[in-house]
Amino acid sequence: MQLVINTYGSYLRKKGNCFLVRKEDEVFEVSVNKVDSILITTAAYISTDAIKFAVDNNIDLVFLDSYGDPYGRVWHPKLGSTTLIRRRQLELYDKDDGLKLAKKWGIQKFDNQIELLKKLKKTRAEKKDELERRVKEIEQSKERMKGLKGTIEERRQT
Repeated sequence: MQLVINTYGSYLRKKGNCFLVRKEDEVFEVSVNKVDSILITTAAYISTDAIKFAVDNNIDLVFLDSYGDPYGRVWHPKLGSTTLIRRRQLELYDKDDGLKLAKKWGIQKFDNQIELLKKLKKTRAEKKDELERRVKEIEQSKERMKGLKGTIEERRQT
């Protein structure tokens, strides 16, 4: 869930294993397990304990201006899955396995495109010839991709 704190004078703080939100006379708690991100506007308040609690629980904290545009962000400093994926991609970049993986993704993309165009041919008779031509072009590109060897850098722009 995305917890949005955007009412003037609202206050977010930590209470036990929950976030406590207070706005005027209304108070409610939200379990940390239910929160994926917190959006807070310039007219609201947040305690440093709530910030640390969010960071410790890998909850993205985004600060918004009065127009709803983000101007700041706080997130966990540990390496997440995206960082680990990027690191692994860089490791594979200059190896033959990197090109093999990229070819696998590219061929799957071509297969998906071919499948979609073949489905469209059934429902768009007036475009059947053009769609068939596109299918053949994609199949030719797919065959060229299958023949690539070496590293990604060696094959760039081919």
